[in-house]
Amino acid sequence: MTTPSSDQLTATRRYFLGQASGLTLGAMALAGLSPAAAEAAPGRRSGTGGLLGLPHFAAKAKRVIFLTQSGGPSQIELYDEKPGLEQWAGKELPESVRQGQRLTLMTAQQQQLVMPSKTKFRRCGESGATVSEWLPHIGSVADDLCFIKSMFTEHINHAPAMTFLLTGHQIPGRPSVGAWASYGLGSFNRNLPDFVVLVSKMERPSDQPLYDYYWGSGFLPTRYQGVKFRNAESPVLYLNDPDGLPRHLRRSMLNTLATLNRQKFDATGDPEITTRIQQYEMAYRMQTSVPELTDLSGESKVTFDLYGPESRKPGTYAANCILARRLAERGVRFIQLFHPDWDHHRQLTAWCPARCRDTDQPTAALIKDLKQRGLLDDTLVVWGGEFGRGVAGQGNWKTPQAGRDHHPRCFTMWMAGGGVRSGTTYGATDDFSYNVAENGVPVHDLNATIMHLLGVRHDGLTFRFQGRDYRLTDIHGHVVNGILA
Repeated sequence: MTTPSSDQLTATRRYFLGQASGLTLGAMALAGLSPAAAEAAPGRRSGTGGLLGLPHFAAKAKRVIFLTQSGGPSQIELYDEKPGLEQWAGKELPESVRQGQRLTLMTAQQQQLVMPSKTKFRRCGESGATVSEWLPHIGSVADDLCFIKSMFTEHINHAPAMTFLLTGHQIPGRPSVGAWASYGLGSFNRNLPDFVVLVSKMERPSDQPLYDYYWGSGFLPTRYQGVKFRNAESPVLYLNDPDGLPRHLRRSMLNTLATLNRQKFDATGDPEITTRIQQYEMAYRMQTSVPELTDLSGESKVTFDLYGPESRKPGTYAANCILARRLAERGVRFIQLFHPDWDHHRQLTAWCPARCRDTDQPTAALIKDLKQRGLLDDTLVVWGGEFGRGVAGQGNWKTPQAGRDHHPRCFTMWMAGGGVRSGTTYGATDDFSYNVAENGVPVHDLNATIMHLLGVRHDGLTFRFQGRDYRLTDIHGHVVNGILA
C-alpha cells in the first residue's frame, strides 16, 4: 500500500474547498464578513492604499514626522522651569510630593535629595514659552510649537515605556502608530514605503537598544511595518540590478514570481503571500525612487547651513532631518526619526548638552524648512521620548557626576504644524516637576490626538485578531481638544 505524503495530506482539504468546489479559504472568510467589515478587508483598498472610508473626516495633517528622543529627555533641564527648586537643593523630597510612587532599583535605596536644574531658561517668542539655554534654536521657533508639559505614562523602564508610547501596550506584539497610519490611510506616494524609519548614527554606542518592534506591524500584515533606512551613505542596499541583468528581464522575473505567489495564495489564503507580492513590487519601484530621494546634491548651501554642520554626514540626526523633509515632500505618510542616548543617570551636565547639540539646530531647521516650503500647515511634527527624569539627583547631586533617574509621572513633549495650536503651552506640573498638576495627558490621549489630526477616529480604526477588535488606543483614549487649532 502506498502511504500518502505529508503534502498530499495537508493539501486534501484545501484542494476540496479550492479546486474541487471553486472556493478559496480567503473567499470563504471574506464572504463571512459583514458588509462593513468586508469594506475594511485587506483587498479592498483606496487609491492611496488605505482602507475605504478613511479618513473619517477632513484631515488637518496629511503626514507625520515623529522625532523620537529615546532614553527619557529631562524635562527639568529642557522645558519645565522650576526656579523654586533652588531653595530645596540637597533637601529630602517631601513625602507629600512623592506619595510613595515607584522608583527604579537604581535609586530606590538612596535618599531622594532634590537637585535643581543644571541649566538656565529663557522666555522665547511672543508666547513666552520657557526653553532651556541648551536649546537656543528650538527656542527661536517656540511660537510654532505646542508644548505639552503634562504628559504621563504607566511604565518606568525604557523598553516597556517606549513600546507603550508607540504601540499603546507595554508588551511587544501590537502595531506601532506608524503601522496603524499605513494600514488605515496608505500613502500618497506608491513608489516609497508608507512608513519610513531613520535612526541616528551615534559617535558612541547607546545603552538602550532600539528594537524593531518599535516600528513593527504586530498582527497587521507585515507590509505596514516601518521600513528602516540604514544610517549610511547607501540607506538601502542592493538597489542596483546585477551586472548583465537588463531591466525588462527583472520585470519579467517579478511577473512570473507574482503569478506563482498568487497561485499559492489561492491554495492557502495566507495574507502574508499578498504582502510578499506587494513588497517585491515596492522594492522594484524603490530602485528608482530611493536614489532620487537620497541624492542630496541638489540641496543648496543655504539648506545645509540651516540644518547645521552635521547635515552633510549621512546617518546623522541632521542629515536624517533633511531626509525627513524630502520624504514629506514626496507624500510619505509617516516618517519616524530615532535619536538615542538621552538616558542620563550620571554626568547629566555633559551628556544632556551633547544630545541637545546633536538635535537642537536640525530640529528647529526642520520646522523652519517645512514652514518656508508651505508644508508645515499639513505636516504634524511630534517631539518627545518615553518618559522624563526625576527631580532627585542620582549619585551625589552636588558633583558633575550626578544624573537623574527615570520618571514616568510627568514629562514634556511638543507638537507643531498640522492642526495644532501654535505658541501654546498645555498642562502643568507641580513645583517639583514630579506630578501633573493640570490637564494631564496620558499616552493613549496623545495617540488619539495624532490619529484625529490625520482625520481618523481612533476608536474607528480597528483590526480583528484572535477574536477581538484591537486598536492603537486599546480601550482608552480621548482627543486633547485643548491643543487643537
